[in-house]
Amino acid sequence: MKAVFLGATKGMGRALARLMAERGDRLFLLGRNADDLKTAGRDLEIRGAPQPVETAYCDLLDAASFAPALDAAFRAMDGVDTVVVTAGLFAKQEEMENDAELANRVLSADFTGTVLFCEEARKRLLAVYGLSNKSVSENTGATAGLSSSVFPGNITRTAGQAGSGAPFPSPTLCVFSSVAGDRGRKPVVLYGAAKAGLSQYLEGLDHKYRSAGLRTVCVKPGFVATGMTAGLKPPPFAGEPEAVARRVLKAIDRGRPVVYAPAAWRWVMCAIRKLPRCVMRKIEF
Repeated sequence: MKAVFLGATKGMGRALARLMAERGDRLFLLGRNADDLKTAGRDLEIRGAPQPVETAYCDLLDAASFAPALDAAFRAMDGVDTVVVTAGLFAKQEEMENDAELANRVLSADFTGTVLFCEEARKRLLAVYGLSNKSVSENTGATAGLSSSVFPGNITRTAGQAGSGAPFPSPTLCVFSSVAGDRGRKPVVLYGAAKAGLSQYLEGLDHKYRSAGLRTVCVKPGFVATGMTAGLKPPPFAGEPEAVARRVLKAIDRGRPVVYAPAAWRWVMCAIRKLPRCVMRKIEF
């Protein structure tokens, strides 16, 4: 697997990137902090990732950085089959209610920025594989404006095959959303709204392009013990980054459209979605 990774320097993203490195996947890291990227790259090389693990600047709050970062990754690895997005922002509901600038940053990064980044990734994955059918052609100009230097002719492939005829992974876009987007809940009104929009986008993307060969994997983590959740009271079914990463990697390999991690959150949110509004107004979950 040759994967571009946005968000591999911390938490669940770091745990997932390490698993991929240990099995020999080639990785290209995107992120905001050059020092953090360099440190993460060295760590992944030690763990087995083919050297060098290259990096490029990319910030979900800087849409102008998306295309150059992805172009650099696709050139460096002679094509890419997987793009993973674990980056995002989080803030407590009370903090965002009292700080419009903070709320804007979280909403912009977790919805608008992530969706626009995914759109750039989608175009490039489809272009590398030469994928097209009615769904793709309806999106006129899906690959218009992409430099031919980013996609040299020798890397255009058909999903499931390499140029030599050997098996080749289907193009995959794996994006971390959240269980917070499954139902409007008092503790995560704003954060949950952003993740709800992201989950809806990923579902629509999967409906439109899976028949063309592009697999979309929407990851919905529940409470996971990371720096993002530091200071919050964990529920009884909280997860650890490493366990979540193992579950997500299986979903990527299998192309599952939706994965809850830890697995218990699938059933927790199934129950929450069925609760009537009169009950949701009374509980603090």
